[in-house]
Amino acid sequence: MTVRILVADDDRLMRAGLCAVLSVDDSLHIVAEAATGAEAVDRAIALGPDVVLMDIRMPVMDGIEATRRIAAAAPAVRILVLTTFEDDDYVLSALRAGAAGFVLKRIQPEQLIAGIHTVAAGESLLAPQVTRTVIEHLTDVTRTDPGRLAPLTPRERDVLTLIAQGLSNGDIAAALRIEDSTVKTHVKRILAKLHLRDRVHAVIVAYETGLVRVRG
Repeated sequence: MTVRILVADDDRLMRAGLCAVLSVDDSLHIVAEAATGAEAVDRAIALGPDVVLMDIRMPVMDGIEATRRIAAAAPAVRILVLTTFEDDDYVLSALRAGAAGFVLKRIQPEQLIAGIHTVAAGESLLAPQVTRTVIEHLTDVTRTDPGRLAPLTPRERDVLTLIAQGLSNGDIAAALRIEDSTVKTHVKRILAKLHLRDRVHAVIVAYETGLVRVRG
């Protein structure tokens, strides 16, 4: 299946480099480029790409606001934030705006291509450095109302806990001694009941509500 991509970055050389890297994979197709956040929003809504590679610092409108607007207007579009910055404010703001993943620009080309396929398939992606940043930030975050988890069944809470601990569906199935298909059903119900876009946001909610706490 061809994955249609919009590349948004204000650096022309960076855009050219990204397009060159992605052209190695015949299943990836660049449908458009954008040099500002505003252009990214307009073109994402008009063209409906599968994935937007989104820079954060861009003129006219930054990548976080662009992500927020695309997520609201075209929720089927998956947004992978690509940046040089690891600052926790950028990370959490981008994820809360609706990004499906967050990787650093120094990522290896083959990892970027694999990441795009991961996000296009409906999964979420966080670079290991970014995951640590998110979790460290959440150690001091103000807890939201634990009652937000009230719609979940005990089994769904178990699954959410394991998701937040970084387990895959296969690992969760093994830990709970249930089928992979059952785990997938639980994950879908968790996201629907909590009105979340994907697993990344489920992890954030798990920590924010105190369901899972950082060890150490």
